[in-house]
Amino acid sequence: MRISLLHTLFLFFSLLLLLVSPSSQSSDIPARPISRAHAELTTYGFPVGLLPADVRDYNINATSGDFSVDLHGACRFTLPPDNYLATYSEKITGKIVRGRIAELDGIRVRAFFRWWSITGIKSSGENLVFEVGGISAKYPSKNFDEAPACEGGKRASS
Repeated sequence: MRISLLHTLFLFFSLLLLLVSPSSQSSDIPARPISRAHAELTTYGFPVGLLPADVRDYNINATSGDFSVDLHGACRFTLPPDNYLATYSEKITGKIVRGRIAELDGIRVRAFFRWWSITGIKSSGENLVFEVGGISAKYPSKNFDEAPACEGGKRASS
């Protein structure tokens, strides 16, 4: 069963890379200006593409690292080719320090008829390590250089 879960997570993150990779972005579309929340991510060593482009507000406690990010509504991405869904809640919370996001709440992916919560993210050199419970998967951080747009302004449903 553990191998099946690892395989599922590998497929999800591979599909996520297709969604947010620079090669999948049209060169005809001008880059959107980043929000203060996106800029804050970079000060902690993370790329802006970990958050969708549709950020309304954010708060961070510089002492504890506790943060919250408010979007304009729940956000959904359809991951081709098998129509897997990744959702961001209207409010995302966690704890951030240089190179590590922990206690993450509000980002989920649906793969093989089940929702999986991303619980943490580590920045390790040129890579990001995504944690789903006790399992992790590593991907190049350059694949998250641009903040993705939410699908058609549609609210996510689970």
